[in-house]
Amino acid sequence: MRALLIAYLLCSGVATAGTPLTLAGPPASVSFPLIHMIESGALSALGYDAHFQLWKDPDQLRAIVMSEHADYVAMPTNVAANLYNRGVDTRLLNVSTWGILYLLSRNADMKSLTDFSGEEITVPFRGDMPDLVFQLLAEKHGLNPRQDFSVRYVASPLDAMQLLIMRRTDHALLAEPAVSMALRKTDSFPLKLVAPDLYRSVNLQEEWGKLFNTRARIPQAGIAVVNATKKPREEQALINQAYKKSLQICQQAAAECADMVVRQIPMLEKEAVLDALQFSTMETLTPDEAEPELKFFFNQLYNKNPSILGEKIPDDAFYQTPDQEL
Repeated sequence: MRALLIAYLLCSGVATAGTPLTLAGPPASVSFPLIHMIESGALSALGYDAHFQLWKDPDQLRAIVMSEHADYVAMPTNVAANLYNRGVDTRLLNVSTWGILYLLSRNADMKSLTDFSGEEITVPFRGDMPDLVFQLLAEKHGLNPRQDFSVRYVASPLDAMQLLIMRRTDHALLAEPAVSMALRKTDSFPLKLVAPDLYRSVNLQEEWGKLFNTRARIPQAGIAVVNATKKPREEQALINQAYKKSLQICQQAAAECADMVVRQIPMLEKEAVLDALQFSTMETLTPDEAEPELKFFFNQLYNKNPSILGEKIPDDAFYQTPDQEL
């Protein structure tokens, strides 16, 4: 199938030498395969002149999509659903990120979200992932996320990480690789002189599985195509397959993948990227394969606040994949 798609793209003129292609993503595990696709030459071999564009917060992500400044974008699944329901021409290609959220604490005895009741927790991206997961879990525990915790919102996971390192907060909700970066930095000299010991205290995916009586994973993020109706389905399918292959290579050849990632995102560190690959639950599923878990997650979000998803649950077309249409 892949060979036929490549032949079609090259012969039909869908991709010609130097065709520009922009892949965008955050400084998180979901972007690692995108970067590998570029750095490994996989896309240039198909006739694309591809580059990576970093987005640092949900507002920047939405601006990139609305302005069509990228072709394929790594994004949280709730954002993809919201854009789709608002009539923005986006299409979910895959769900790949199932477990990257952790609570880090200076207290080794913190084992469950209930242990943090009454404590200050630093959380990035108010009203977006991972804040939404935190709120759902807190409420499932019978806690009020606004009253039973002192939530300190910051602009990004890296900001939360810095507050932990500098002893300006005791607990933070982080996503990989910010989790691994914080743990690495507090083990190193000279930061060790001022930084606290930190502990990977709560795996939010495990909490999800226990509280909702389901698998210990959450369909958190994946890849979406921008301006979807104007892009060939064959290209979308090929990008989807290339992402899946690059994720597998990153999992098998982590050191090489980590080198590529830090070249594109210098704020990250190779050792932290290696740790993140180990502690991130990643599997590339097409939207139809992920449909049951996506719908379960979306229903929890909708019941909490319909506006999170654009006032409705996405219809069946949201879960179609380009491979089904070839």
